Amino acid sequence: MKNQEKIFSIDELCALTEMNKRRVRFYIQKGLVDRPEGTGKGAYYTHRHLEQLLAIKKWKHAGLSLERIQDILSSESGNGESNRPVPPPRQRKPGSIEVWSHIYIDDGVELHIEPKRSGLTPEQVRAVCRAVAKQYRKIRTEEN
Repeated sequence: MKNQEKIFSIDELCALTEMNKRRVRFYIQKGLVDRPEGTGKGAYYTHRHLEQLLAIKKWKHAGLSLERIQDILSSESGNGESNRPVPPPRQRKPGSIEVWSHIYIDDGVELHIEPKRSGLTPEQVRAVCRAVAKQYRKIRTEEN
């Protein structure tokens, strides 16, 4: 037998990804996952479909919206996987909303951090703030 690609039924694909059929079909409808090969009862799924669903699951678990996941999947080189621990920043559009941490250091000195884009955990954000505040105090005392 030649090097044949493994094919999956919808039930096998659902079992491998721990998703139900409705969710898989929803992702197909939204364009996040390719349509199955073949038609009707002869439809089947390939390793590519499995990779797409696992990538979606990974990004959903990371807290990303389906819209953002679609951006990421379409920007990748087609394999649905990425070695990046944090997704690349989304291009901002007029009217888009972002949540920033606004940290007061001293009068006229503030630190702005967008935690998701920075890739920092809350503990790391606090550490950055402490380091900036410490450095600011050091500079101020050297000045006097």
